[in-house]
Amino acid sequence: MSVKERDPLTGHQTTGHEWDGITELNTRVPRAVWFFIIITHVWALIAWLLLPTWPLVSTYTKGLLGLDQRDEVAQKIAAAQQARADWSDQIAMLPVQEILAEPLLMDRVNSTANQLFGDNCAGCHGQDAAGGPGFPSLVDDAWLWGGDPDIVMETLRVGINSDHPDSRYAEMPAFGRDGMLSRDEIRSIVAYLPTLSGAAAGDVSAGAVLFADNCASCHGEKGEGNMDLGAPDLADDFWIYGGDRDALFKTLWDGRQGWMPAWEGRLSETDLKLITTYLQDLREEDRQ
Repeated sequence: MSVKERDPLTGHQTTGHEWDGITELNTRVPRAVWFFIIITHVWALIAWLLLPTWPLVSTYTKGLLGLDQRDEVAQKIAAAQQARADWSDQIAMLPVQEILAEPLLMDRVNSTANQLFGDNCAGCHGQDAAGGPGFPSLVDDAWLWGGDPDIVMETLRVGINSDHPDSRYAEMPAFGRDGMLSRDEIRSIVAYLPTLSGAAAGDVSAGAVLFADNCASCHGEKGEGNMDLGAPDLADDFWIYGGDRDALFKTLWDGRQGWMPAWEGRLSETDLKLITTYLQDLREEDRQ
């Protein structure tokens, strides 16, 4: 029986491999390493038995402990709702105007709705709700569908051009892209639009006729808008996509179709009321 070679310095057996004068040692795995390997495997086996782990065809093994994180989250949500029931029940029952008149309730509204708005609305409308290009301001008085609290709550509930069956729908036709008006005709309407807000202009009679034939049915004869249709007022100084000539031309040429998700099913009715009340309060502050 051959005796394996040992390293003279360490006394460990070698594997017989040598490279560039370096001999590979056949060093045993330390016992501590084997200990931790065994412990981790035992723990994994215990976890397989106690916790939800193995996927099956249409479900998974529940584990002997019967733990379910969905249930844990639901319990925590229920506990949080119970903790705020003393004031959330009042929010649910009282009209928005009465809530606005109650300082203690408004403290709750502002601390809670500020987070709701930041998590769900600020990404488009801005943290200050002042809007931006393509997204309307929620602190002014230019509301496409109306700024009454009940209307605001309904808009939040069903969305705009969303997949909700009761969604509000509004679309500005692409008069230029779809060949309904020529470039010169669109320029004539663009030249006429400032006169709706009282601005002086030259001869805009051609634009006035084109406006009456193509735009007045939605925006009104004087450009006052129509909240039933979600058609904006063109006689004020509030513009979602910009009121300069280039922006107006692009709007008429390419059309516009805003979109807002339906929050029903994502936020509770009380949460929608909190956001509505919060926006009403921001509008009052903006007026001051």
